[in-house]
Amino acid sequence: MTTTTPTTPVRPSPGPSRPLGKPFGGSKLTSRGIANAVVLIAALYTMLPALWLVLASTKNADALFGSDILSLGDFSFARNLSDLFSMDGGLYGEWYVNSLLYAVVGALVGSLISVAAGYAFDKYEFRHKEKFFGLVLTGVMVPPTVLALPLYLVASELGVVNTFWSVFIPVLFNPFGVYLARLLSSGYVPNEVLEASRVDGAGELQTYVRVSLRMLGPGFVTVFLFQLTAIWNNFFLPMVMLSDQHLYPLSLGLYTWNSAATVSPEYYPLVVIGSLLAVVPLIVAFVMLQRYWKSGLTAGSVK
Repeated sequence: MTTTTPTTPVRPSPGPSRPLGKPFGGSKLTSRGIANAVVLIAALYTMLPALWLVLASTKNADALFGSDILSLGDFSFARNLSDLFSMDGGLYGEWYVNSLLYAVVGALVGSLISVAAGYAFDKYEFRHKEKFFGLVLTGVMVPPTVLALPLYLVASELGVVNTFWSVFIPVLFNPFGVYLARLLSSGYVPNEVLEASRVDGAGELQTYVRVSLRMLGPGFVTVFLFQLTAIWNNFFLPMVMLSDQHLYPLSLGLYTWNSAATVSPEYYPLVVIGSLLAVVPLIVAFVMLQRYWKSGLTAGSVK
């Protein structure tokens, strides 16, 4: 006699569980949509003033005051450009050259100083090292405008007020650049490489120039771009130090023209097109050096 064992019916496995009332991917899609909307708003907020500047630089004074920025008529870009470089005996060209000297040369020399100082703080041990670095961090937190009056008093004692050096020398020293260079040095320059160089008989200066500085290339570019932008947009220090218009940078020169435009409206189109040309060097610098500063910003993030 045989007995049969009852079989249990096989039920299909349930699908992945989800909260009631919430479809799959709903929250993810909503978060992505919100993020895209925020990015779009930020992009519009950034690009609309730049677009207005480009369009306004093609208009004459009447079109600017008549709010005809978007119209295709009254195209005066070539005339505005010619008036810009001929106004007041070609002062704008002198301001442009001054800004290039202050910013490019100042950022280059200042970056070399900042990278060397940051490298020394990272790789060497000396007495009261962290206390000195604390002073550097204190300098980072002090606004540059607070230092303008003390710098003027020092420059007055040295007799260099209203000279090129009264603006050029102070911008060479950047506490934030030193702080950033120390972080970049710890991420880019392994201590083992320095030890190997010393074993091969290289001195400290030779090791820094031939080995460390080359490895710090992306970090150097990052510090350079930060300092270039800060010096190029520097306004308060030149206003305090300088009274000779032939020594003005673009920021101060365009400010004087904008102040004069309340009496002489013909300065308004020149200020607009001058402001457009003033941002060109920064755009060129960031486009040409973007692959270096992008890698410099992520230095030390992954070990």
